[in-house]
Amino acid sequence: MTVAFPALLALMAPSASNGAFQQIFMFGMIFVIFYFFMILPQQRQRKEHETRVTSLKRGDEVVTTGGVIGEVVHIKESMKDGAPVKSMDDRITIKSGESRVVIERRSIAKVIVPGAPADTKA
Repeated sequence: MTVAFPALLALMAPSASNGAFQQIFMFGMIFVIFYFFMILPQQRQRKEHETRVTSLKRGDEVVTTGGVIGEVVHIKESMKDGAPVKSMDDRITIKSGESRVVIERRSIAKVIVPGAPADTKA
């Protein structure tokens, strides 16, 4: 501990060659803070949303990016080599009121889980 403290003071002492190192260190720390508080949580949220959207099934209630709330009636998955493959280009038919709307899987903004507490965020 006694060896590390003088070394730390020597790094913090103002000098011409130390200024560039301090500036690079400061920008590096700012990037690390941004990564852990902004980029990483956003990536986790995107992955969770993607898994919820790809695991849709008939009867699930969804909200589209346009604000239409409806129930999933039919899912037409794209085919690759004769087998159905889930992708964001799949066509999903939802029933909203008395009408049916065909949308792409990528335009689903939120999957409403029955019994889950509603978002209290405004």
